[in-house]
This record gives sequence, C-alpha cells and structure tokens, in this order.
Amino acid sequence: MPGLLSTREGAFSFSRHALTSTSMPRPEKLQILYEHPHWFRPLFAELDRRGLPWEPVQIAGHTFDPGEEAPLDGTLLFNRMSPSAWLRGLGSAIPYTTHLLDRLESTPSAPRIINGARAWATEISKASQLGLLSRLGLPFPAARVIHDPASAPRAAAGLRFPVVVKPNVGGSGAGVRRFEASEALEAAAHAGELDLGLDGTGLVQEYIPAEEGRIVRVETLGGRFLYAIAIYSSGDDFNLCPADVCRSRGGAELQRSACALDAPSNDLSVEAFTPPPAVIEAVERMTREAGIEIGGVEYLVDSRDGSLHYYDINALSNFVADGPTVLGFDPFERLGDWLEQELKGSSANARRRAS
Repeated sequence: MPGLLSTREGAFSFSRHALTSTSMPRPEKLQILYEHPHWFRPLFAELDRRGLPWEPVQIAGHTFDPGEEAPLDGTLLFNRMSPSAWLRGLGSAIPYTTHLLDRLESTPSAPRIINGARAWATEISKASQLGLLSRLGLPFPAARVIHDPASAPRAAAGLRFPVVVKPNVGGSGAGVRRFEASEALEAAAHAGELDLGLDGTGLVQEYIPAEEGRIVRVETLGGRFLYAIAIYSSGDDFNLCPADVCRSRGGAELQRSACALDAPSNDLSVEAFTPPPAVIEAVERMTREAGIEIGGVEYLVDSRDGSLHYYDINALSNFVADGPTVLGFDPFERLGDWLEQELKGSSANARRRAS
C-alpha cells in the first residue's frame, strides 16, 4: 500500500493520503499536519531524538478522497495548521483543513486527532473566540463583528476609542489597524482602506492599553497549564508570536537558532511569568470548552483601571524561543513526553478496533 511521501531534509514535500483497509491494524505512527516551513523544526528534532515513528503531512498540494474510509494512515494526527497560512499564499488551505478534519472525524477508523475540528474552528474565528469567552462569563474587550468595511464607523458607536479593526481569521497581527478617533476610522472606511482578511469578516474592538506594556500568554498541554510568559511591547506591534520574540526582558539576545528562521526584527522582549490561580483556571476552562489540547491564551491588564481582558485563544501554539533560558526548561521535551504517551494510547485503541 502506498504511504505518505515525505522528506525530513529542508522543506517537506507533498504528502498523499494512503489507502488503508479498516480490517488491518494501523501502523503505530504520529502524523503532523502543518503548513509553515520553519516553526516546527524544534518539535521534529525532538521526535527524531526520541526515535518516535512520525511523518510530516505538508498541507500544500495535499489531497484526500472523501469516499475513502481512512484518508490518513497513522494512529495519531497532530494538527499544527496555522490560520496565518493566508499570509503566505495558502489561504485556500484553511477551509481545506476544515473539510479534512471533518472527514477524518466522521469515520470510526479515524486516527486520534489532537486539536481537531472543534479546536480548529475556534482557532480560525476571533468572533467565535469572543463568543466562547462570553458564554463562560470571562472578560474581553468590547467588540462588534462586521462583514462590510463601510459599516465599521457605525459599529464603533458606543465603543471607547482608541479602537482596532482586525480580520476575523488571524495571523501574526496582519491587517490589524488602530484608530485614535472616530473621524480617522470614518476616513479609512470611506477610502476603502480596511481589509477584513480571508473570510471577509472582522472585528471592531476597543483597544486596551496594556499595563506596563505587557501582554501575558498562557500555554497549556493536555488541557493543563504548562507555563506563561510576559511579552513587552510598545503597543504599536500586533505581531506577538512568542517564537518571534528573541530578546529577554533583561535585554539579552536569545539563541537565534531557537527563534523562527523568518522571525521579524522587533522591539519585543519576554520573560517567564506566573499568572494568578484564577487566570490559570479560566484558561484551562476555555481551552477545554474549545477542544484545544495544546494551545495558548493571551490576556492583558488595562493600564487605566486595572481590569483584566482575555483577547486571543490559540490552538496553534508556537513555544517561546529558547525555552531553557526563559523558562528554565525545554517545553518541547514536555511536549515530546506527552506525544509519546498519546501515541501509545492511540495505537492500543487502534489495535482494539481492528481485533
């Protein structure tokens, strides 16, 4: 039977689905669905170090047969697709991933999927994230959802300025614009300068000035708190990807090899941070409700009144660069431990289904 075609040298190649008989046990294998060419090299290296059976499944060019019982042939699938793929010419891969995950989850012989369809649906919709926070009674910056850029000034009525306009499908801060006054927003809307991104939907949301210029990102693994970091920004940079922050709070440069290869030059700095227990509990609640087994949640404290606001829920978690220096441990080792146990469990379940 043909298997997934892949290479672990340099860029990863096109991966095809494999024909799998439901009467045969699946091979013990972790497959990683991804798009970004650099972000996951530390993870891949950790899996190789452990000698785990794994294969990359690069989304570019991928196809599947909706009539096939098992479009992928591993026992465990780790979804690492990024909503920012549309910034790299792969916008079509975002709805494609939705279709693929839906198909996989609809069959009894599906692999165990980490961050499956429900997590992915939350990842690719900021409107859905705010809806989740509202259902859980958790605080977030006041916002309006729009689909017509011309309606942004009207939607901003009653909001406290400054406001930001941001695409519903996120990605490295792309398309986010800040407006200090209603007149500036009106002018931008009239000039056709507002871009709502991939799905033509966006948010008009109150901009919250962060206390000490600090936003906090809380990472979870297996639905439990893993670590938190504080990222310090001037407030003018909306790309707060932790893998792109290559300087510690004390000013020391982090190991460049630990940063994303295409990390932009910026003035961000990072340090380990301990959130209040109530925040940790809230983050675990929201990721559990979203079906996110590994992910990150970002929040900040309003410098004007000390109120806390959650504003971003991520199923795609890029760990902080140079974790041993910033955190005192390597989060990829913790992830490797967890994936190794999940692979064993999914393989045992697959053998039981086949017997």
